Amino acid sequence: MVEAISRGDMAHATFLGFDFGEKKTGVAVGQRITGTARGLETIRSHTPEALWSSIGRLVDAWEPQAFVVGVPFPIVETKEKNPVIDLIKTFCGDLEKRYQRPVHIMDEALSTRESQSLFYTQSHRKSVNFRDVKDEIAAQLILQTWLDHTAPRGSLDD
Repeated sequence: MVEAISRGDMAHATFLGFDFGEKKTGVAVGQRITGTARGLETIRSHTPEALWSSIGRLVDAWEPQAFVVGVPFPIVETKEKNPVIDLIKTFCGDLEKRYQRPVHIMDEALSTRESQSLFYTQSHRKSVNFRDVKDEIAAQLILQTWLDHTAPRGSLDD
């Protein structure tokens, strides 16, 4: 089990957020001090090695204290289990094991719909297609929601 981050470290912590998919994984970065997240990139991976290589590059660049991963919890109670949930659980376990940092999960139930709305209200570049950036926007929303609801911001006295 990975140790929790100390309160002092948490006030200035950086996080990477993920919208995991078998072929595409959106990635966002967020900081506790600003309380904001922004999309970084969409990793298009055809092999696990390519995915982990890209994640390793981002971990080295951003040095996150922890990770936040979106999980599509069902909106309506159902007996059927979403098969992607097991893949996400495996991804979370591998992420924690590889980088020795805590992994937090966040409900991503509406992140795709919200990401589409965000894209069309804030997009200033007409040359970008929504399908090319939807996963990184979803990762941004997942991480932003987690920061807003579970991660108290530091104060100026910290």
